[in-house]
Amino acid sequence: MEKRKLDVVVLSDIHLGTYGCKAKELVAYLRSIQPSILILNGDIIDGWQFSKHYFPPAHLAVIKEVLNLMMNEGTRVFYITGNHDEMLRKYTDLQLGQFTLTDKLVLEINNKMTWIFHGDVFDHTTKNGASIITKLGSTGYASLLLLNKWTNSIMRLLKKEPVSFSKKIMKGFNKAMKIEKFEEMAATIAIQKKYDYVICGHIHEPQKRVISNEQGSVTYLNSGDWVEHLTSLEYKNSEWNIFIYDEKEFTQSFTPVKAHTNVITDEISFYINSLAI
Repeated sequence: MEKRKLDVVVLSDIHLGTYGCKAKELVAYLRSIQPSILILNGDIIDGWQFSKHYFPPAHLAVIKEVLNLMMNEGTRVFYITGNHDEMLRKYTDLQLGQFTLTDKLVLEINNKMTWIFHGDVFDHTTKNGASIITKLGSTGYASLLLLNKWTNSIMRLLKKEPVSFSKKIMKGFNKAMKIEKFEEMAATIAIQKKYDYVICGHIHEPQKRVISNEQGSVTYLNSGDWVEHLTSLEYKNSEWNIFIYDEKEFTQSFTPVKAHTNVITDEISFYINSLAI
């Protein structure tokens, strides 16, 4: 497969280190693109659910492919912290060569200003002492993702359509937290700041729409996730579009990382645990 050259790619809510992460599919996607800029918009490594007992080769391969883009393709990588990888926020504004760690980002692309951040700042369930309840909810969501996996293995044998208990729960959660209010809050601030685009993650809901008020308008975008929707945002030819992964379009199969897997996993586990608050 010939790599597609893109100006900017935004990925969020990958949740490496969890059973729900679609790492194999993400590896195939990363191998198919050659972006000038790659933005990892939060919840990339799931520090809430992380365990050295579960970080399989496919998850390591995601990190390897990002490094390959950065080192061999010349891709500039921005890692924006989210609530699941909030332990990295104490190192914000770290820069190492082509890699930058930050909490938010403003890019000027073709004379258009784009404001990018994860979006958990607008989620009241992660603030004001609610973090313990939120983390318990995250554990329950992870359990539902595992149940999805087991159930759909049986559904495939029965030649039935796949089901997703976790997606129904997430939709209910987004309804409870009033997803439109989330989007409008981000858009209102973006309009005040005279930005042309605002990009979030966090709510696992891919979106592209224009939001207007009496002060002006802005294009709101959300990159979705690589747990349920398998989506990203791509910028090319002066336009943002939502990419939706379809395995039928990908011929490259996942090749496991065999060498030094245990050593790498232990190092990642030590790193995450040493950063934990």
